[in-house]
Amino acid sequence: MWSSVFSLVIFLVAAVLPVAVEASHSWNNFHWGRTSNPFSLKLGDNLSSTWDPYLGTTSSDWSQSSVLDTLIVAGGTTGRRCRPTSGRVEVCNAKYGNNGWLGLAQIWVSGDHIVQGVAKVNDTYFSTAKYNTPGWKNLVMCQEVAHTFGLDHQDEIFDNPNLVSCMDYTSNPLGPPSNEHPNQHDYDMLETIYAHLDSFTTVQSGTQKLPLGLAIAAAARNQDFENRSEWGRTIRDNGHVAVFERDFGGGQKLFTFVIWAEGE
Repeated sequence: MWSSVFSLVIFLVAAVLPVAVEASHSWNNFHWGRTSNPFSLKLGDNLSSTWDPYLGTTSSDWSQSSVLDTLIVAGGTTGRRCRPTSGRVEVCNAKYGNNGWLGLAQIWVSGDHIVQGVAKVNDTYFSTAKYNTPGWKNLVMCQEVAHTFGLDHQDEIFDNPNLVSCMDYTSNPLGPPSNEHPNQHDYDMLETIYAHLDSFTTVQSGTQKLPLGLAIAAAARNQDFENRSEWGRTIRDNGHVAVFERDFGGGQKLFTFVIWAEGE
């Protein structure tokens, strides 16, 4: 009898508690090369004034990590072009058009080391009533910038309960609970990704020189790769989020992480 009662209690508790995702959500072990922790990663601000507070929140949130500090600096490109800068992340917004994507993150890698990245938000969609909200802006900014650190999603099921993480894609960022900021599992994952140290750095400094073989060829380095036709093969696409890979040869690749706008 008591066994039956105990089993019933366990069932009821499981039914009401939110589901936690504890699986790894690193992005194929991609990481910035660095020789010490915490390391400082520059975020180039190429944003309009309406987006600046959201980048500020994102930078503050991720800088709570024990292995990473982000530093907002003057942008090195323009919102429309959003060309990458070696050793850092450029963050941009513009009306990129009805091209399907709401937010986009790209990393250029040499082997498994990230050497540059961009994060973009598409004002064509963010100017609509559905997406022009603090909830959506915080979620997408937080998530796209985090992809440039080497983080993947915790969860990609559109309509299941929120995990209180911006790395959980959702149809309802505000919740409750809110998915506008990182959670502890995101910080733990960063610690795992950056647990080891490298003998070189790919992070921009005043005297940065990439080791031989890590520098991205100019033809691949200095373009903005905005359009789907430039992203290479599809790795996965569930209709809400997608990942693409373009191989330049010699271990040098571009990865593009996309959040699709609903109905696109």
